[in-house]
Amino acid sequence: MLPGVGAQPITVHISDDTFIAAAPAVVAAAVHDTARWRRWWPDLEVTSTRDRGLKGHQWLVGGDLQGTAEIWLEPWRDGTVLHLFLRLDFTAARGDRQARREHDRRVLAWKRDARALKDELEGGRAPGEPAVAG
Repeated sequence: MLPGVGAQPITVHISDDTFIAAAPAVVAAAVHDTARWRRWWPDLEVTSTRDRGLKGHQWLVGGDLQGTAEIWLEPWRDGTVLHLFLRLDFTAARGDRQARREHDRRVLAWKRDARALKDELEGGRAPGEPAVAG
């Protein structure tokens, strides 16, 4: 069999949770900003499949890597938990090792992006201060 022909896909799952001390409406506005999508996933072709309003957003991922992406927003205490779910399919020809490197690279990139969003939306809020209101 030729490499990559008829090969089973390797699915890479990424799940992450980030607490942001800001109202769900504030976080939802940022998540729905299409310019951010390109910054978060510059090499992926994401197409909106479901705008969930204050609950988040869902996308279809196309191009070289295919799958789905979702950001679910959960109100928690005086802020919002931003949950990311990213599922990408690789061909087996790429191999487990390459898929693992891709997973790790994407996790680190997302953590940078999520922390940058947290810093931006919290607006210099000191620990213990009230969350940013919507």
